[in-house]
Amino acid sequence: MNNKVIYALGVGASTPVFCEIATACGFYVAGLYHYNETRTGERVFGMEIKGSFEDLFKHNLEGMNFLLTMGDMDLRNEITEKIQKAGGKTPTLIHPMTCVSPNSTISDDGVVIGPMVVVQAGTVISKGCVLRDMALVCHNAQIDPFAFVGPKALVGAFVHVNEFAFIGQASTLVSHKASSIGRHSLIGAGSVVTKNVGDNVVAVGVPARDIKNKL
Repeated sequence: MNNKVIYALGVGASTPVFCEIATACGFYVAGLYHYNETRTGERVFGMEIKGSFEDLFKHNLEGMNFLLTMGDMDLRNEITEKIQKAGGKTPTLIHPMTCVSPNSTISDDGVVIGPMVVVQAGTVISKGCVLRDMALVCHNAQIDPFAFVGPKALVGAFVHVNEFAFIGQASTLVSHKASSIGRHSLIGAGSVVTKNVGDNVVAVGVPARDIKNKL
């Protein structure tokens, strides 16, 4: 089996962005799968929608590569588990125009890193994380599984971003001010975070303030 063939799951506005990262990493995107059967057979972004997620999971996926393109990180986690249970793989994709320190640690399981991202020394990027274009992850930061770091966001040194957190575009997590962003919390675009954020919180503004609890 050609280990540079990959299938994309999810058909949305950001799908071509993720597919272009895969292509830049040397993969051939052989087709798409949509969450239901309503669009099977359509061609979008020059690629065929081959079937639904349900269709896909009827098959043995042993050795096949998959790219998840949805922004819902809980759903990414759920689908990743199903793919791997069926024998499939979710390779880590790091755009060649990214600067990654050799002294960082990046999971080989489902991480997607876009162009012009900088990952500094001592950082840990865990399973299923997404780092979008031009994000900066400073030294000794830790990004837990299935967290999302938006375009141009800055994660300061020694900041711990817990699992499923969503760091909005162009936001700043200030080094030595914000040491922890809680599980499933959301930081609004352009916010400047100067203190810890708890679990399941939406925080926005300059400086960022909690505006609601997600539960």
